[in-house]
Amino acid sequence: MRFWMGVVQREHVHRGLAMGIAQTNHGAAAGLRRMEPGDRLVYYSPKTAYPEGDALKEFTAIGVISDGAPWQSPEAMWRRRVEYVEGVRSVPIAELSGELELTSTPNWGYALRRGLLELTAHDFALVAAAMGAAELAPAEAPSAG
Repeated sequence: MRFWMGVVQREHVHRGLAMGIAQTNHGAAAGLRRMEPGDRLVYYSPKTAYPEGDALKEFTAIGVISDGAPWQSPEAMWRRRVEYVEGVRSVPIAELSGELELTSTPNWGYALRRGLLELTAHDFALVAAAMGAAELAPAEAPSAG
């Protein structure tokens, strides 16, 4: 099991939630092909919308990669099925930044430009617990708090 963080504006995350799909890097296939069924995915939204949205900097959705391979939509965007956890809360990254391995190095924000990052089990567990989706965290990972 691997843990992924997609960097996607909240407006696009909500569209993906409604469709039950993941899409990263403006519809590119490479990242989605690295994912396997059962992998975990959390979205981090730096802004509310693209390109002119307001700053947000929150984790906005979380789920599990479903069975099946990525496919290309009629709009030529690559997508993958996700079972999202309903009723989770958005969490500002500032609430967790002192505990996350992701934010422990200077200039950590540059990594977000890749659009899709692999998280450690530790970081995923912290984010999942804060969002109210602790059931997605691996058993061996520490809990938030």
